[in-house]
Amino acid sequence: MHKGIATAAVLGLAALSLVVPATAAQAGPVCNSKWGPRNGFVYAWDARDCGGGAIIATAGNSTWWGGANDRASSLMNRGFLGGRDIVNFYEDVNHRGGHACLYPDELYADDLRDERFHNGYGVDNRITSHKWVGSGECMALLD
Repeated sequence: MHKGIATAAVLGLAALSLVVPATAAQAGPVCNSKWGPRNGFVYAWDARDCGGGAIIATAGNSTWWGGANDRASSLMNRGFLGGRDIVNFYEDVNHRGGHACLYPDELYADDLRDERFHNGYGVDNRITSHKWVGSGECMALLD
């Protein structure tokens, strides 16, 4: 009887692991602790693993990040699911230059050092603007 319960528990945990996005499972503990219910916001931090205070926290689009320009080292997408739920980050003002997207099921990108815009330039400390887009509007992905 105990073997049956143990087997059911292991199978249940295995099934659960298929539902949890790989990004969240592999991410750092600080991003994990800052994840919360979806609130329609995109966040950026100038530290890796969502460390310190957010330098961007907004529900809307931004054509220029101002004082947060070229400082982001980690990102989080807590946008509402459906419609325009993907955040497209841009290298230049007014949604120009290289771009890369963070899908809602990725939750966050805790270290942008290995990420690239579609034009090959690194994403870390190079984001200047962002826009919420639908699935057909995204060409380059953050992993």
